[in-house]
Parts: sequence; structure tokens; C-alpha cells
Amino acid sequence: MKLISLFITVLIILLTTSGCISEREEPETYDNETENLSYEGKSLTPIAQQRNNAIKGTQYIDRESYRLQVNGLVEKPLNLTYEEITAMPQVSKVVELNCVEGWSFTAKWTGVRIADLFEEAGAMENATTAIFYCADGYSTSLDRDYLLENDIILAYRLNDVTLPPDRGFPLQLVAEDKYGYKWAKWIIRIELSDSPYRGYWEERGYNNTADVGGPELER
Repeated sequence: MKLISLFITVLIILLTTSGCISEREEPETYDNETENLSYEGKSLTPIAQQRNNAIKGTQYIDRESYRLQVNGLVEKPLNLTYEEITAMPQVSKVVELNCVEGWSFTAKWTGVRIADLFEEAGAMENATTAIFYCADGYSTSLDRDYLLENDIILAYRLNDVTLPPDRGFPLQLVAEDKYGYKWAKWIIRIELSDSPYRGYWEERGYNNTADVGGPELER
């Protein structure tokens, strides 16, 4: 019996360490907020297990002094505080982020619709491109029509906790069905333009459309 018990114990250890039996995922707490790991019946990837890329590491932005500028081809340029942004009507979505490196994760994102920002700023009809500038010098762009037709949001909450600094606080672009290099973090300015724009990775050869499943590089 002792040999059988020892065999079972060793077998459980081997299965657990090999990934055949996974440990129960426990939600973590961030600044006294506990993340949720499910939403409307969908499982969410814990923040601690979400992979992350950045060109200059994590940016730490002060909530009180932060301002989001919306300018370019607009009738009323905006200079919004964090509180003004979070006071706007909020939207929550479960969206999968896919990276060109081959990894992905699924999370609940809560934030403000870009369409609402454009409406408040009075986006001009000839504006076709939105350019997103970030605190670390990163930039990227997306077509205005894509942003409006897909109700794209700028997220300030992730899995029901305030966006952590390494995830892009105060704002991350939730670019549904686009590769991860379009998911700009630490956004400080949105410029509306009537011309195409190639951002950090696009200038280095990545496809400016960035559709998931489409070509990763320009041909």
C-alpha cells in the first residue's frame, strides 16, 4: 500500500508540473481592487498572465496632471483630465488581443468610445485618419471609419480594475481584430488627419492595416 500511495503522489506531482493539471487561478488585487476572471460567461486571462510589450518599458503617468489632447481636424480641440474622461458614458467589452509574435489573451476592457470623443471635439468630415501618440514616443494610426463602425474604445479599466501602469494607464486603445502593435498604451494625444500615417512599427515594415489573420509585413 505504501508503494501504491507513493506512486500516486509522484504521478500527481508529475502531472501538475507538466501542465496536465493546472492550479486554480485566483484573482489578484490591484490598489484594493480585485480583478474579475469571468464576464457574461466568458473566461478572462488574469492580468498577471497577460504578456506585454513596450518600446521603452513601463511609463508612470500622474493621474492629477494627466491630460488627453484631441486635436488636428476638429472644430473644438480637447484637453481632458482623467476625471473628465472617466465621467463620460462607459462601455465594457470582452476582446482578445493577438500579437504578431503568436501569443494572445482575452480580457474585459472598460472605457470611453472614441466616437464620443470625436463628437465632443467636432471632428471634421474630411478627417479620415486618427493618429495616437503615447508617452513613450510610440505612435500608430487607424482609419476613422474603422474606429466608428466597430465602436472602438479607449480603456481605463482592465478585468474590472483600474488599468495598471504596465498595461498602459491611464488609457489603452482596444483595437479589436487588429494586431497588438495597434493597441497603443499611455495615450496622451489623438490627432485627426486627412492623410495616411505610419507609426513606430509600421515605419519598420509592419502592415499599416494590421488585420488579425492578414499579412504582418508590407509586401
